[in-house]
Amino acid sequence: MSFQQDPYGAGSPYLDGQLLVAMPGMMDERFARAVIYVCAHSPEGAMGIILNRPAANVNMPDLLVQLEIVPEMERIHLPEQVGRMQVLMGGPVETSRGFVLHSPEFHIAQSTLPIDDGICLTATIDILRAIAQGRGPRNAVLALGYAGWGAGQLELELQANGWLNCPADAELIFNMPADIRYEMALRRIGIEPAMLSMEAGHA
Repeated sequence: MSFQQDPYGAGSPYLDGQLLVAMPGMMDERFARAVIYVCAHSPEGAMGIILNRPAANVNMPDLLVQLEIVPEMERIHLPEQVGRMQVLMGGPVETSRGFVLHSPEFHIAQSTLPIDDGICLTATIDILRAIAQGRGPRNAVLALGYAGWGAGQLELELQANGWLNCPADAELIFNMPADIRYEMALRRIGIEPAMLSMEAGHA
């Protein structure tokens, strides 16, 4: 089950399936101008994937070869969409591990976590094998690592105005270029990015 209520509203306080958008005053430079998709949020803490940090010099075909999912000589036979699949730096925790956000028509029993209507998370090597063989999800992004918060930590950051939050959607996650996700997420909250920059420090 996922929730999309305002964190201070009458509904659930948890932000599964929401976007976190860093405010200009974000003190932690690892999250400056970050847009994070919250995959899990509970009294024990939260985890999410940064959506707007492309992995430098890494592409999906290279990664499949490095992980020995496909041999180098087979790389030219990979499905065309594999070459277009985004590889992101998902956060500072477990950066050698891959997390795939994907559309819900693909599912691995006991491995796939449905987060929201159009978005699931799978973090096993099996999904990468399926992608390489052309039988993976229709839409997917791969993140290396994730962002994590301990019990109550995200709530404190929200109360300190470190983050804004809004509902996520598959269009922003799967189809929008990473470099405009911050501005687009702000606009979905109803904020012009230029105005937010000017008002930084005047909250």
